Amino acid sequence: MAFDGIVTRAMVHELNNDLQTGRITKIYQPTDTELVFQVRKDRANHSLLVSAHSTYARFHVTKDNYDNPKQPPMLCMLLRKHLVGGFVERIEQIENERIVNIQIRTKNEIGDETLKTLVIEIMGKHSNIMLVDQEGGHILDSIKHLPPAQNSYRTIMPGQPYKQPPSQGKTHPLKLSGNDIVRKLDFNTGKMDRQLLGIIMGFSPLLTKEIVHKAGLGDTSGYSEAYEQVRSLIEAHSYTPAIYEGDKEVFHVLPLDHLKREKTVYGSVSEMLDAFYSGKAERDRIKQQAGDLHRFLKNEIDKNHRKIKKHQQTIKKSEAAEDYQKLGELLTAHMHLVKQGDEEVTVTDYYKEDQPDLTISLNPNKSPSENAQNFFRDYQKLKNSKLYVEQEVTKAEQEIEYLERLLQQVESARSEDVEEIREELREEGYMKKRSTPRKQKNKKKKPSPEKYIASDGTELYVGRNNLQNEYVSNRLAHKEDVWLHAKDIPGSHVVVKSNDPSEDTLYEAAQLAAYYSKFQASSSVPVDYTKIKHVKKPSGAKPGFVTYDHQKTLFVTPEEKMVKQLKRNAQ
Repeated sequence: MAFDGIVTRAMVHELNNDLQTGRITKIYQPTDTELVFQVRKDRANHSLLVSAHSTYARFHVTKDNYDNPKQPPMLCMLLRKHLVGGFVERIEQIENERIVNIQIRTKNEIGDETLKTLVIEIMGKHSNIMLVDQEGGHILDSIKHLPPAQNSYRTIMPGQPYKQPPSQGKTHPLKLSGNDIVRKLDFNTGKMDRQLLGIIMGFSPLLTKEIVHKAGLGDTSGYSEAYEQVRSLIEAHSYTPAIYEGDKEVFHVLPLDHLKREKTVYGSVSEMLDAFYSGKAERDRIKQQAGDLHRFLKNEIDKNHRKIKKHQQTIKKSEAAEDYQKLGELLTAHMHLVKQGDEEVTVTDYYKEDQPDLTISLNPNKSPSENAQNFFRDYQKLKNSKLYVEQEVTKAEQEIEYLERLLQQVESARSEDVEEIREELREEGYMKKRSTPRKQKNKKKKPSPEKYIASDGTELYVGRNNLQNEYVSNRLAHKEDVWLHAKDIPGSHVVVKSNDPSEDTLYEAAQLAAYYSKFQASSSVPVDYTKIKHVKKPSGAKPGFVTYDHQKTLFVTPEEKMVKQLKRNAQ
């Protein structure tokens, strides 16, 4: 990714067109590092997301919906007090840095007009969002506080004067010509992309590598021309927002021909950023929230694999059971040859075609009859242990299947799904039950499966954990509704609220079943579908486990874009 100074410039240019003169009507703070401002302009509402996330800091108009806490945080209430009802005067970038000021004209408690500035600093883990009183120049509050003990250069606390981050000594790209760049470069040193990075303000490694690529192996004029090409696009606000595919996706607003990858071009910078970042910060937050759960399930799965390995060794050993039975029978048949105190006896092996001699070791402290009985006892013991151990292997395999299903659910869980998975593990005895106040014991929250709407308006429901899967399949669905599940792999139960869905709706539901399965990143995922009346939960089965018949199979390749569209249809 590269949310650099040029992407910032493009985003500011776009927001001035979309939001300038717009009125702030609502403000939300869905997480500790994210704010959403609803701005109304030209009879349309725009949701401006501003994030100070340590990895996914950004700002852009979003179409995603965010869950908001019931009790808004203190910062959110302060922003509502000062900014709701205010108008966006202008949005400006500081030089070519990733620092943006959104100036808002609003009214104070006595009705006088006042100017406030929302300062956005995109600086990795040091990213921040601050509300600054423009007249006094002091900070009213910020999403992250920085006391003097942490930073001697500047303090970010309520009441402190706002001070910009220290300059890096680079030059704005529009103040540099191609010739200026050539004069500043040391062609003997090499590493031209790194040299450019140290000269030009707001350029990321992606852009400096693009200039080197455009310059090729030519002389100094090649670098001058390559830089001028990029500079002219920046100056004219001529942007091509695109996401470049690969093991690690990247985005930019200028063409990156050196990447030589497939790319998806977007109609706006916001659209590109929304597509790139959508769900990433949420998944990161849930990953932290459910980290211990993920480790617990992995440990339980590994424990069962070790158990199976140990049992298989016992099964291998028990394969000698027939040998003990044979020794017991041969000893019984040759009892007349054995005396008390013998350590061995040689008998004829009647079980082999050529009937060779076979020497049997004996316990001299036991009688011939007791020796024979020992062999029969060992035979029976190994035979019984094999039956028991085979049952234990089956049990461990079922356990692994169940735990892997839960692991897949944790990996694709929403925030509200995580606690339900924990509760299931407590109910199943994997985790210690927490003590619940007597008044709350009978209060069980209704499962909330995720709702989607197919392109023809049909309702689709997806269980995001076993509790939701059982609710979707056993309570929400009618017996004639269509049920889908990825074939033979952990995944969600999907229900189509129709007894005769169209081919397109069936395909869209299969997309959901494949996407919310262990094979989310695979192609041509088999998805079974049948009527709900053919789906049964076996007696005593683990939560979420069902059997089904009368199924047909579709093959689909999961597309995140389609899943997002089906979700938007439901909003």
